[in-house]
Amino acid sequence: LHSNSDKGDGSVRYILSGEGAGTIFIIDEVTGDIHAAKSLDRERKSHYVLHAQALDRYTEEALEPKSEFIIKVQDINDNAPKFPEGPFVVSVPEMSEVGTSVIQITATDADDPTYGNSARIVYSILQGQPYFSVDPKTGIIRTALNNMDREAREHYAVVIQAKDMAGQVGGLSGSTTINITLSDVNDNPPKFPQKNYHQYVPESAQVGKPVAKIKANDEDLGVNAEIKYTIINSEGANTFSIATDRDSREGVVSLKKPLNYERKKTYTLHIEGTNTHTDPRFTYLGSFKDTATLKFTVGDVDEPPVFSMEYYIMDVYENAPPGTEVGAVTARDPDSRNSPVRYFMGTNEDEEEEGEGEEGVRVRYFTIDADSGVIRTTGLLDREAQPWHNITVMASEVDNPSLLSQVAVTTQVLDVNDNAPEVDTDEEVIVYSTASIVARRRRFSHLTQELYHLAVVVWDGGEPVLSGTSTLTLRVCPCRGQGRARTCQGEAFLTAAGLSTGALVAILLCVAILLAIVVLFITLRRSKKEPLIFSEEDVRENVVTYDDEGGGEEDTEAFDIAALRNPAGAEELKFRRDVRPESRQRHRRRHRRHRPPPREGGAARGGGLSREEEEEEEEREEREREEQRLDAADVHEFIKQKLVEADLDASVPPYDSLQTYAYEGGGSPAGSISSLDSPAGARSGEGECHLLDDWGPAFQALAGLCGEARAEAEAVAAAAASEEELVTNGEELPALPI
Repeated sequence: LHSNSDKGDGSVRYILSGEGAGTIFIIDEVTGDIHAAKSLDRERKSHYVLHAQALDRYTEEALEPKSEFIIKVQDINDNAPKFPEGPFVVSVPEMSEVGTSVIQITATDADDPTYGNSARIVYSILQGQPYFSVDPKTGIIRTALNNMDREAREHYAVVIQAKDMAGQVGGLSGSTTINITLSDVNDNPPKFPQKNYHQYVPESAQVGKPVAKIKANDEDLGVNAEIKYTIINSEGANTFSIATDRDSREGVVSLKKPLNYERKKTYTLHIEGTNTHTDPRFTYLGSFKDTATLKFTVGDVDEPPVFSMEYYIMDVYENAPPGTEVGAVTARDPDSRNSPVRYFMGTNEDEEEEGEGEEGVRVRYFTIDADSGVIRTTGLLDREAQPWHNITVMASEVDNPSLLSQVAVTTQVLDVNDNAPEVDTDEEVIVYSTASIVARRRRFSHLTQELYHLAVVVWDGGEPVLSGTSTLTLRVCPCRGQGRARTCQGEAFLTAAGLSTGALVAILLCVAILLAIVVLFITLRRSKKEPLIFSEEDVRENVVTYDDEGGGEEDTEAFDIAALRNPAGAEELKFRRDVRPESRQRHRRRHRRHRPPPREGGAARGGGLSREEEEEEEEREEREREEQRLDAADVHEFIKQKLVEADLDASVPPYDSLQTYAYEGGGSPAGSISSLDSPAGARSGEGECHLLDDWGPAFQALAGLCGEARAEAEAVAAAAASEEELVTNGEELPALPI
């Protein structure tokens, strides 16, 4: 730094302030020269801002204002390129074409890219040729060799170098490693290690169990190595099956059908292994499958006897004599030596449960011949007791009894005519006036006779013909006609009601609830004792109407106004009108005792009346005198008095009620208008009674009376005629067949 005021005499002093002043940068106070006290790194700080000023050394006054200046650090190539993300691990499919991109890598240089070539980088491959190459400008790594096979070499380590100064001599460089793995593709078909295999299998091998394993090798990995095994020849496919074990990738051969050494001793299987996932890009390499031959040798094993059928169905007639042949079973030794077979009966649950005798000893219904296998009965069979029998027959070789086999035999017991027919008489038979049973009467009356016992003979059409006799009980009930259909009155009543159990229960519940409410109301009223009239203004008038039926022509005392005219005598008049009061009779007798006797020579009172007539006449005169006396009473005063009493009594309803129940009488003097008791009614025919049935329910009672009378007459006449016919012919009545 230099000031115009500096004359070189040392009177000017230079000072420096700002970034790095006194530490990195030092100024000479006399000359103003600035020096760097330390090494500078542009990558850490590329410039510094400083302030300089010239002062008078003696007075410390500023000779010039403070000035600002910037020091820039110039770049040199002192940083080599670096790969911040290395090393790298990548993969590329095997058999990829030349130039397939693998990865792009990028190096960084801390030098100034705008100054010279310090940050200009060039890429090159140091290791990995001739398999891979790198683009010098972009750093993209590509495949450089065709048909790289993973099975031949799987892993590659490629070293890439990055150099600055555009790769010139003297430039700095850095390197990194890229680990490249070839991923698998399905470019290898499966192959069996050998073309022919041999396997031994015993004829007793179980169906569905593995008998052999075979495996084809595939150099690929994962799904590219999955193999499906198939038996391609019919001889092997009919007897054996093969499946793939996913873990071991083996073909597991199992048995589909039982083996028989005596029938076939060897089997040849042609097995094919095929890849399940193929890549169409590599079809030019050939077919991705391989075949091998597996030959089985069947070993001979001693086997149990074999029955000619899987099960047997036989039949035998019931009641057949013991020893009757039912059928025969046959079994043979399947081995080549053909050992003899013996038969015996096995244990059967049905026979143990249903074949026990009275003493609890198990009874066998069948037996079998040990040599021939013929099954025979041991006793009488009853189809009605047990129509089917299930038995088990066992067979064993004579040479080796431990080898057993069994078969189920079902025996049906055939029916024969060994049961006579019977009539079920547990329930009574209801017969209406028009019964479907053929009867010797036209009408029946339940009043005359309700139950009839009919002997019935029933026979069947079997061979031989069997018959049975039973007694049938017939009950007569009054019927009720509804068009052409007729039902009993009891049944008709229930049918008309049509009430289910639920409806009856609901009705009973309603009645119970109503009764409970009434009882609660009465209880509350008795406990409170509150008057029904709460104020003098609350006065109600109630009119109660009672539809009392009159007593007819003989009822002349249905209402007596004497109760209103003479309250005092009302109590004396409260007597029953259907009987003659004793008090009044005694009064009349006393009145007669005090009456003067009739005059001599004169006729008796009333012109010679009898004693009863005299009493009636006296009663009439007394009633007339009472009416005359009551007519003089003030009815208005009596009603007014009763009204005052009712208003003052708070425990009674606010109304008066007077009910009179009178004697109805003993009937009409005109007599009956019915024609049943008249000579014309007695002469009426049966057709007139039949017409009453069609007139509806209102005439059912009359029709019943008419029919019962006619039925009684016919019953008497029929009984007399039957008795006369029996006496004349001397024969019994035959039973009616059904």
